[in-house]
Amino acid sequence: MAKKTIQDLDVTGKTVLVRVDYNVPIQDGVITDDNRIRQSLSTIEALIEKRGKVVLFSHLGRVKEEADKEGKSLKPVAQKLSEHLNRPVKFVPYTRGQELETAITSMQVGDVLMVENTRFEDIDGKKESKNDPELGKYWASLGDVFVNDAFGTAHRAHASNVGIASNVDDVAAGMLLEKEITFIGGAIENPERPFVAILGGAKVSDKIGVIENLLDKSDKLLIGGGMSYTFMKAQGYEIGSSLVEEDKIPLAKELLEKAGDKLVLPSDFKVTKEFSNDAEIRVAQRDDFKADEMGLDIGHETLSHYQSILEDAKTVVWNGPVGVFEFSNFAHGTIGILKSLAALENTTTILGGGDSAAAAISLGYEDAFSHISTGGGASLEYLEGKTLPGIKALGEK
Repeated sequence: MAKKTIQDLDVTGKTVLVRVDYNVPIQDGVITDDNRIRQSLSTIEALIEKRGKVVLFSHLGRVKEEADKEGKSLKPVAQKLSEHLNRPVKFVPYTRGQELETAITSMQVGDVLMVENTRFEDIDGKKESKNDPELGKYWASLGDVFVNDAFGTAHRAHASNVGIASNVDDVAAGMLLEKEITFIGGAIENPERPFVAILGGAKVSDKIGVIENLLDKSDKLLIGGGMSYTFMKAQGYEIGSSLVEEDKIPLAKELLEKAGDKLVLPSDFKVTKEFSNDAEIRVAQRDDFKADEMGLDIGHETLSHYQSILEDAKTVVWNGPVGVFEFSNFAHGTIGILKSLAALENTTTILGGGDSAAAAISLGYEDAFSHISTGGGASLEYLEGKTLPGIKALGEK
């Protein structure tokens, strides 16, 4: 059944508890990347327009003991959000208690309030991360309606998402979470074909479930990044000093046998003798690695082949860069694929979270995709076809 969204809610005069994902990088009190804050604005603004009172919950980093709280307050986030909304955002430096309760009951229609880092509750028994029933019930008691807009934590059952949802009658997806469900869920369950998936990143082990699920769902699965060398070794090629997971070679062989020609591996690579942007580079065919060489990017031949496959695609899902894109001399494959996808017309292009999303944003392709996911681990589990607790807890229409 379809999940309930904020369009289905009447929040007039109600206190709306909203789980957002504001786990943003902060250095010396300054937010260095506010993308996740900006992604949440449409939901917050919609709730304000619908005359709700908005109470925001988010975690920031990991907090295991009192000393971990240093630099983990959400106060700078509240200040940045206030700038984006062009309205005051009241910050309460507590996760429970009289001051928080009074601040919420004093809210007027259109007000926005941010609760302190939910992970501060983990100092004494991991109450947030282990979905402590009492904590979820308490937070739920602070409002009337719950909106989950934090896809980045949807693969975890925490007190601030599943815990609250379990104790509130009206539960809906925010606009960002709705978009994740529509694009990633839609691509997996009912893609327009041809459906091409691109998987990169370092390890096969990180994406076993994704590979297996996408082999069943996609028409072509293009492999790049460090994981390609484990597949190559499984085929009997020498890969020099390239990254390899020896214990995953038997699995790689099984996947290759199952996939047939659906799984496509690189045919040439940019190789070097040291892990450095300034190292001398040569292009090697897959059967031409020297013992002291490592592959750090796909070659021009591979890029051209992958681009030709993508030209006909109607749905593309990409998770993980195909080279060490942090090094400019080994970013050519990742940039080449970004450019190809940006040029596609009438194609749904979806970029999974994590490093591939970071690459697209840092290289100026933030607006070139149909959807860029805000969740790393959540995106992977969704691509695996798993049921995510944060989505399961949403109300049905």
